[in-house]
Amino acid sequence: FEVRAAPHITAAKNGETKGLYTEASFEALSALAHDLVARQYALYNESLVPAFAAQGIRIVPHGERSEGQKRWVHDYFMREVRPLLIPVGLDPAHPFPQVANKSLNFIVRLKGRDAFGRENEIAIVKVPRALPRLIRMPPKVAPKEALFVSLSSIVRAHLHDLFPGREVTEFSQFRVTRHSDLALDEEDVRNLRTALRQGLQHRHYGQAVRLEVSAGCSVFLSDFLLEQFDLPGAALYRVGGPVNLVRLTQLVDLVNDPALLFPPWRSVWPRQMQPGVSILEQLRHRDILMHQPFESFDGLLAFLREAVNDPQVLVIKQTIYRTGSDSELMDLLTEAVRRGKEVMAVVELKARFDEVANINWAEALESIGAQVVYGVVGLKTHAKMLLVTRREGRQLRRYGHLS
Repeated sequence: FEVRAAPHITAAKNGETKGLYTEASFEALSALAHDLVARQYALYNESLVPAFAAQGIRIVPHGERSEGQKRWVHDYFMREVRPLLIPVGLDPAHPFPQVANKSLNFIVRLKGRDAFGRENEIAIVKVPRALPRLIRMPPKVAPKEALFVSLSSIVRAHLHDLFPGREVTEFSQFRVTRHSDLALDEEDVRNLRTALRQGLQHRHYGQAVRLEVSAGCSVFLSDFLLEQFDLPGAALYRVGGPVNLVRLTQLVDLVNDPALLFPPWRSVWPRQMQPGVSILEQLRHRDILMHQPFESFDGLLAFLREAVNDPQVLVIKQTIYRTGSDSELMDLLTEAVRRGKEVMAVVELKARFDEVANINWAEALESIGAQVVYGVVGLKTHAKMLLVTRREGRQLRRYGHLS
């Protein structure tokens, strides 16, 4: 959705009938996506929820909570959630707010007047990302099972507390997905890194491409949201559960039961690489084939570490695609610069959704004297390559890794 749906939706709204992106292409894409989402929630409700319950793990909705659990949830709401919520009643002075990509929100329909005598019918409640989406109830109210409450359920059960003196007649959680691909004309920008950093500031507020609401959301509220986000009806997804199933991965850490986990994969040391023997020495005699991820990436790190620590190594060149914010490979390149070696890094700034990490690494390497380039204009550098140049007697020998 975040990368490829936008041109289909634009074509559908414009009534396009010719070309790669048309009304028909959007309808075909939408039909397949709706079927996939329906299967997702069927799997969650019909397979995963019963499987959790069999292990004493339940996400308890408001209607199934005991009085003691409801009191605990209310106290949690007032202490941890309510201070962070800012309900916005829509009127000419308070237009529909900017809603960030894939954030949790509520739309509420109200009766009566607010504290200022206004009869604004619709309100929006944005739920901060900083709040955990699942909260485990303590043993004093859940002594026998691992019982959880979802953040959306907590907010939903206390919407009336956000609008004192008014009647909540309808509500629904909702989430909008936005186009998040960064489109840059690389031949028309002077500094790719600066242009990307500026583009990242607006990524969370790109073109809307999908609207998710609760299965019971009224037509009035869903039509209102579709109009606000300028979306066709086929971009609406009614879901029978949390609007973001991905956040349920928090259960893994919250339950913390190793017996319920798949056994961790333990990769082996590369079979063709003899442990305890200089890798550069081994490469002088023959090539080494590594089969990742079945064979450990530690073999490559050992190769780079040996090159960094070898005083005869003069130059290290490395392509960088995805690294993350905590990378031993990047730490080794940094150490190589500190040891006086020439380091060149080809950093792919356009590694989708890893742009921030790569920009930060590029700036960190440049700040200590490494040479940083950004690949080939118009192309994406996805290859993983390492080239080590070492002085051996009167000649220079090169050792490489290709992936």
